[in-house]
Amino acid sequence: MSPNFFVLSLLLVGCASGSDSEEIPEEETEVGGQDTTSETQEFVYTSEVIALPSDLRESMVGVTWNHDCPVHITDLRLLRFLHWSFEEEVKEGNLVVAAEDAAVIDGAMKTAFETKFPLESARPASEFGGDDDASMAANNTSAFNCRKVTGGDSYSQHSYGNAVDINPVQNPYVRGSTVLPEAGKDFLFRDPSTPGLLVEDSPIVQHFLTAGWGWGGQWSSLKDYQHLSKSGL
Repeated sequence: MSPNFFVLSLLLVGCASGSDSEEIPEEETEVGGQDTTSETQEFVYTSEVIALPSDLRESMVGVTWNHDCPVHITDLRLLRFLHWSFEEEVKEGNLVVAAEDAAVIDGAMKTAFETKFPLESARPASEFGGDDDASMAANNTSAFNCRKVTGGDSYSQHSYGNAVDINPVQNPYVRGSTVLPEAGKDFLFRDPSTPGLLVEDSPIVQHFLTAGWGWGGQWSSLKDYQHLSKSGL
């Protein structure tokens, strides 16, 4: 993480717009997103798209990326961004995405931030050893992971870096009696007032649909409520 990312990110809206505002005492603006819930503060969305840091790249090779993958590792980028947590704290998220699709995904995360749509976490799949089940069980929002589709042999769209899974617990994969992750069974009733849950009218879903992407919640043979992808698959 670049040293000034959070310092620059936790600016007040008034400061960002150039208006006069009272200086916030240092103890009220802890860097790192652990104490950012003041009722009087509004934070602006900040993000950056950068080349994969060497340590992240090393952790991916042989785990979430290999030379047989349909996208080269040099065509991937790290999207760092701010998001709201379920505890109404501002935290940092990290998604590995295709370079050519970073702007669309960044725009979706901005929409999430501005509508205070919470994410449990957003961490690269390599932190879970490339295990999609483990990532889903942790309710982790993720993007790139060179793997096969659930229950199939073809490459998942995540293998191209142009698919995102958002809050898998609130937005499970449902096929017949199969629900993934297991905790997703509590969210089969699609109540749009549930924090972190996606429906067709959700601003995030609409952002992707407007960009020409597809949403797994619209599929007929099964439902993959967490899944948004450029190809619609």
